[in-house]
Amino acid sequence: MMTKLIFLPHEELCPNGAVVEVEPGVTICDAMLDNDIHIEHSCEKSCACTTCHVYIREGFDELEESSELEDDLLDKAWGLEPDSRLSCQAQVGDKDLVIEIPKYTINMVSENH
Repeated sequence: MMTKLIFLPHEELCPNGAVVEVEPGVTICDAMLDNDIHIEHSCEKSCACTTCHVYIREGFDELEESSELEDDLLDKAWGLEPDSRLSCQAQVGDKDLVIEIPKYTINMVSENH
């Protein structure tokens, strides 16, 4: 059975929002990249940066808990919220998710100076 990921509109990456269906076990980052939502992933999905940070607006509690490494990195993410996850680490389960991509990443903030 496929799981629905509902992406809220993001000015650059998916202006109209998007709904994609994926197999459980796929990471949110891979689901986005496979569906032409080109989220930044500077560390190539090795859990070493925060550029793929997303907010899980619905379904957060259905995800496996984040690792200590992910939590340490999330502490450095721009705009951290209680429902923040690194999309390269968060694996989709069998419950639909509503995901918001932050407006900025640390990289974008530093490049805008």
